[in-house]
Amino acid sequence: MDISNPFKARLKAGQNVPLGTWLMTGAPSTAEALGRLGFDFLVLDMEHVPVGITETADLLRAIAVTPARALVRLPWNDPVMIKRVLDAGAQSIMLPFVQTAEEARAAVSAAKYPPVGTRGVAAVHRSSGYGAATDYLKRANDETCVIIQLETPEALAALPEIAKVEGLDGVFVGPGDMAAAMGYIGQIGHPEVQKMLADAARQAREVGLPVGIVGPTPEMVRNFIDMGYSFAAIGSDMALMTGRAREVLSALGSDVAKPAPAGQSAY
Repeated sequence: MDISNPFKARLKAGQNVPLGTWLMTGAPSTAEALGRLGFDFLVLDMEHVPVGITETADLLRAIAVTPARALVRLPWNDPVMIKRVLDAGAQSIMLPFVQTAEEARAAVSAAKYPPVGTRGVAAVHRSSGYGAATDYLKRANDETCVIIQLETPEALAALPEIAKVEGLDGVFVGPGDMAAAMGYIGQIGHPEVQKMLADAARQAREVGLPVGIVGPTPEMVRNFIDMGYSFAAIGSDMALMTGRAREVLSALGSDVAKPAPAGQSAY
């Protein structure tokens, strides 16, 4: 069993821009369907979606049979949750609301086996193919991808120190929380927010870290890529479904609610 992580390798290579979407429905069938459409990665969200470890493992199984790769956003930077998600089969994880280099260092430590980190060792779990990957313990530290989210101006200001954390594979800017922290809640398209997001991409490039983001429309995501973002997600399964439903009903003359403004919500 090969445990190589193509998503991590692609981020490191810096070639092209991996495109993904968010999974907000928590449905394995939806995850599998989107994984076959051409997305490079799917963000399995445990922070804002009511899924636990069991459901996460099922979603990872659904994604695994597709060409897409899973990026699991945990509910918090918690070492026990990190260990359980990695054992359940995650190769790439993302930790929300990291504010300091110390918090970033704790995330990396929880995701890596000794002597690099403090992850607990289990001989038989889903990530090792229940023992089929006999080299799992030797290779896991190198193949596990750890990304942290910067969601406030204070976190962005700490980026130069955060970038020095060994074993950190990238950062992800949360535009919704960044807008809220700046006093523009629900307005990620606001010029001041967009300026901050552009600055985040520039700073990440300067310190040599891959940087990701999510946007609500192809136009905004294309703008983010032009800013220099290394990987990007567009909307979510829920947004894509409800948006298309509005289009269909509108075309049939139904008096449905108008979609949210393009700059209001990321997913």
